[in-house]
Amino acid sequence: MNAIYRSEAGARLLREKYAATLEHWPIPHERQHVPTPEGATFVISAGPEVAPPLLLLHGSGSNSTQWMGRIAELAAHFRVYAVDVIGEPGFSAPARPPWKSSRYTEWLDAVLHSLGIAQTSIMAISLGGWLALDYATRHPDRVTRLALSCPIGIGRQRPGFLFSALVSNSLGERGRRRNVARTLGPVLATMDPEHADAVIEQILLISANYRFRSDSLPVFDDSSLRSLTMPMHVLVGSADVMVDSAQTQRRLARNVPHATVRVLPNTGHLIGDQGRIELDFLLHSEPREAS
Repeated sequence: MNAIYRSEAGARLLREKYAATLEHWPIPHERQHVPTPEGATFVISAGPEVAPPLLLLHGSGSNSTQWMGRIAELAAHFRVYAVDVIGEPGFSAPARPPWKSSRYTEWLDAVLHSLGIAQTSIMAISLGGWLALDYATRHPDRVTRLALSCPIGIGRQRPGFLFSALVSNSLGERGRRRNVARTLGPVLATMDPEHADAVIEQILLISANYRFRSDSLPVFDDSSLRSLTMPMHVLVGSADVMVDSAQTQRRLARNVPHATVRVLPNTGHLIGDQGRIELDFLLHSEPREAS
């Protein structure tokens, strides 16, 4: 049995559901597996081949379907590459290198090499933000812009908080749903009830069949953060129960003063629609306030 899944049947179920969802990808695209030292990595490419590249890195317990609602807008301006992170419930290899190593950077470097990308902007969410920062602090010359949503690795993770614990079977159905909602935050309540319920159900399905990593992600030291010379735009929620957003803001202000950091009120680890602001940033224009 693959160690990242709870059973072979669960692994098969999640893969089948992922494949079915990809059949509804909203725009023309290409799919490929590229070779890396950690195993084959699944990448979805879309947008004009002559457009500037944009790498997308999803969050923990997810895959490239996390970008389906935004891919059309992004691909209108960029050659977009949505990457399934290794060790997550997508179509990439199940490898899980130690966080405190250079292997994730080497993996991402191999992905970029296979895609023929010398420099790229990166848009990333949560765990994907940590991966983007890990790469950018080691290879700042390869990253042109960073657009991060609730990144891990700058502010401390909340003590004793593990996402896997929130969806533990010991909590019962109501407890699991309540804790998923608490984790995602107040934005969930602004969604159409059917959509919000589907989001919760998807997380519960994944957690029932997939093993989240239980080890905390390392926090980048001040010296590493100071190496981030590229333009940065960071979104964090004031009510994030997973990450200390106030500390994220303080550390970036001190070490990366050119970064734009937006602390969104009444927002948890799930950020609502900020697509226009992030797109303005990626297109090198001054970000506008959301309407």
